[in-house]
Amino acid sequence: MSNVNKLVELLMDKMDKAIDHMKADFVAVRTGKASPALIENIQIDYYGTTVKLRELAGITTPEARLLVVQPYDPSSTGTIEKAIRASNIGINPINDGKILRLPIPELSEDRRASLSKQVAVKAEETRVAVRNIRREGNDLAKKAQKGSEITEDELKTMLEEIQEITDSSISEIDKILAAKEKELMHI
Repeated sequence: MSNVNKLVELLMDKMDKAIDHMKADFVAVRTGKASPALIENIQIDYYGTTVKLRELAGITTPEARLLVVQPYDPSSTGTIEKAIRASNIGINPINDGKILRLPIPELSEDRRASLSKQVAVKAEETRVAVRNIRREGNDLAKKAQKGSEITEDELKTMLEEIQEITDSSISEIDKILAAKEKELMHI
């Protein structure tokens, strides 16, 4: 029975990682409130090396609708500004030479609907990833049974447990998606 537990634990871990990745993607989707997560992962070409914005600058939210980016190296301010503009997040930075101010505009109804579709697509991608993990687990379990490592009863138990954790993961994805859509559509 320990094979069952090990496989189920491994699959749960993989499914949790897929969900965590989706959550990280959702944090970066703008909802009209200032959050450093909106810009912290923007890639910047800094002296020939690609680095994330959070490694080059401090990002703060002094007000609910304002982000302030303070580069550690003031000479990189222009490069950071260009990268933020090129990132297509719909925020135009105001450069005063030493810091960048990023006012977060209100979201239009069309933009809210578009963002809602984006998060729905990301959620579906995560559901597909979870189902692929389930298929991988089922295949491993069936191979173990064919190789006489587990009995037919253990295989049946394993397949049922794999389906339970899959259902649980998909349910969690749906809850997270519903919460994000509600947040996006809230004015």
